[in-house]
Amino acid sequence: MEPISLRTPLALLLVSLGLIVAAWWWLATPVALVRAPIDPSDKLECVSYAPFRGSQTPLIASTKIAPEQIAQDLAQLATISKCVRTYSVQNGLDQVPALAEKVGLKVLQGIWLGSNRYKNLAEIATVVGLTKEYPGVISGVVVGNEVLLRGEMTAADLAAMIRLVKPQVQVPVTYADVWEYWLRNREVYEAVDFVTIHILPYWEDMPVRAKYAAAHVDSIRKRMGVAFPGKEILIGETGWPSAGRMREGALPSRTNQARVVAEILDLAKKEKFRVNLIEAYDQPWKRQLEGTVGGYWGLIGADERALKYPAGQSVNNYPLWKIYLGCGLGLSALVFGAAMLTMRRRPWSPRLLSWLGITASATSAGVLFGVAADKMIYESLGIGGWMAWGGLLAAATLAPVLSASALISGRALPTFLELLGPREGRTTSWLARGLGLTLLITTLIAAMTALGFLFDPRYRDFPFAALTMAVVPFFALMLLNRPKTGTRPIAEAVFAGVLVVTALYTGFNEGPNNWQSLWTCAGYVLLGLTLWQARGEQTPK
Repeated sequence: MEPISLRTPLALLLVSLGLIVAAWWWLATPVALVRAPIDPSDKLECVSYAPFRGSQTPLIASTKIAPEQIAQDLAQLATISKCVRTYSVQNGLDQVPALAEKVGLKVLQGIWLGSNRYKNLAEIATVVGLTKEYPGVISGVVVGNEVLLRGEMTAADLAAMIRLVKPQVQVPVTYADVWEYWLRNREVYEAVDFVTIHILPYWEDMPVRAKYAAAHVDSIRKRMGVAFPGKEILIGETGWPSAGRMREGALPSRTNQARVVAEILDLAKKEKFRVNLIEAYDQPWKRQLEGTVGGYWGLIGADERALKYPAGQSVNNYPLWKIYLGCGLGLSALVFGAAMLTMRRRPWSPRLLSWLGITASATSAGVLFGVAADKMIYESLGIGGWMAWGGLLAAATLAPVLSASALISGRALPTFLELLGPREGRTTSWLARGLGLTLLITTLIAAMTALGFLFDPRYRDFPFAALTMAVVPFFALMLLNRPKTGTRPIAEAVFAGVLVVTALYTGFNEGPNNWQSLWTCAGYVLLGLTLWQARGEQTPK
């Protein structure tokens, strides 16, 4: 195509900036709710409480939470809830009834049961003592939580434990588990005073979309009422996560969490049934067991201890959207700036196709930078997680800038051999070295995540945003500046095969309703095609 004037890239820059603004206007649109998720004037019936903050975790037996920390939490929860549900008396949780009494909270006291009989009996003895010491605070005792689901006790042994506790306390006794396990172990029903079921639409074997979650909860509640007549059905856990990976069509997000909680509470008020929400505070320690999604079921943030959805305020998925928008606009301008600076050093004007490739790279990077940054903040766990997600975002930010310069200068993507091979064959161009390094980092992290979805997918997050930021400019560069001669390097061919095969498996395994999965798999395939087209001896010296 014929060379073009400077007016064309300037016009394309304006188009790119306009698309980024439009995208963030859509992404940051608040949702309308049937009611405020948390309204201090209409307190919650009950909410699950665990006191752990930051690096505190019950997975370390020696962890003991100070009474001052628990008191601070309970004072806050007393403003939004009538009751808290606990799950054990370990790690300092035996202090909850005494501290709850001071702020006027009731306690649905949990007894943690497992496979160790001696620990079970010790837990029971402690709770029995607490019910006698705080009869006006503890409103019920939950003997065991999902112990049948975990397979740590038989139904007969569990029923025996419940019958052991009942004569020793003066409050109603129940057991809590996922609703299906009540249907599979009906003998437990005879031992309890009321039935406590967990209905978590996100975690169902067939995940339920957020817009159908409240209806699903009500349907299961009514089904359980028919199966177990004569006793109250308490929904002991229900809610929705605010961050994490999709499961089929079930998308964790701030707006979806607010919507699901609001609709369930509205339904409970109309139908007059009791609900315990899970949970009061985000619990970072659960991410070690359940991935990102496990740490974000709370109505209150783990660190700042502030309500996620204060009454009267709008809810959107990106509270920092103005910052993300500004960064996206700046990144797009930087990409075009790098291309224009390179153009000034060349004796020719680039083709229109090159500028269109730059526009696609700049726009995708500008739109997705905020999404990728947000995901990095919420999904990075530990040093390894921050290094992986931070490294991918860094490479994704550099990729469109370096690729824009390469598109204008006529360079192709360097091969891994030109970056890491024998000294005499390495490229001497700083641009090629930068491009090669960003491509290598992107490829390694992409392959690592792709293999994770192949072997252990349940709790892994989809890196669709940062991956797309990096892959689009690489693909454009491969498509427009691909060398006509040379041999296909083995390393690139192997990585291409791994990415394409794992993408096909992951797309099938996650199903057609999971757009995060499909988007990520498309990124893997696009990166695989880019690597497959690599040719040796392609970088000008």
